[in-house]
Amino acid sequence: MKALTLLLITSVCFASIQAKITGTTEIGFLGVMSHKIQFGKEATYFDYRKDGGQENLYSILRFSLEYALNERHSFILLYQPLKLETEALLSKDLIVNGQTFSAGTPVSFLYSFPFYRLSWLREVGNTEDAFSLALGLSFQIRNATINFASLNGEQYRTEKDVGPVPILKVRSSYDFNKTFWVGMEVDGMYAPVSYLNGSDEEIVGAIVDASIRTGINLKQPGSIFLNGRYLGGGAVGTNTDDEGPGDGYVKNWLHFFTVTVGFSYSLQVKQ
Repeated sequence: MKALTLLLITSVCFASIQAKITGTTEIGFLGVMSHKIQFGKEATYFDYRKDGGQENLYSILRFSLEYALNERHSFILLYQPLKLETEALLSKDLIVNGQTFSAGTPVSFLYSFPFYRLSWLREVGNTEDAFSLALGLSFQIRNATINFASLNGEQYRTEKDVGPVPILKVRSSYDFNKTFWVGMEVDGMYAPVSYLNGSDEEIVGAIVDASIRTGINLKQPGSIFLNGRYLGGGAVGTNTDDEGPGDGYVKNWLHFFTVTVGFSYSLQVKQ
């Protein structure tokens, strides 16, 4: 009898779960508003846009998968590839971790910074209202590769870094009617790295991923939208665990914008 009662309670609980899975893809272009970097305290604070060929527009993709539970809790897995490859003829000397690329040298630049982000959101207020607001947290893994290479193959410097980034998250939307809607989403953090991971490294890091979009609901379960996004952040400080070459000092700040068209498709999951 106890086993039967437990089975009935479990069945009722699972029957009350309402879940929805939504896949979203965005495609568009990225523009560089400002992007500067420095490796080494005595190195060049290099302007990628002015001197490194990043004045063009670049194609961008973005993929996410969201699991919404009982219209209150959402879990989102995001993958954002980000890779800028450029070439430029240096107008002045460039020093990177003790290596000097002389003025007049043709150099190739790779700035690869894809990231993976897992987020949790909880809806605040009445989920039946036209306006919705959700608050939560994100956990991001950065996977950076930054290269400087002379085209003759004689000079080369690279920096690679993989690390965790905890982030605060907010998302809201407003439905004008059953067809048209607007929404915004912000992931952001500014904090000393030593405070976050308990290390002795005096590095300050920041990230802001903020977007605003407007969309149209198609025949359920799909929708399309136009999205404008600001992607910014960076870090400054000295990594005492850096094995060189160089002294471990880094200063990297970027300000990007993206314009994308997106498509979302949702499936109701019966429990």
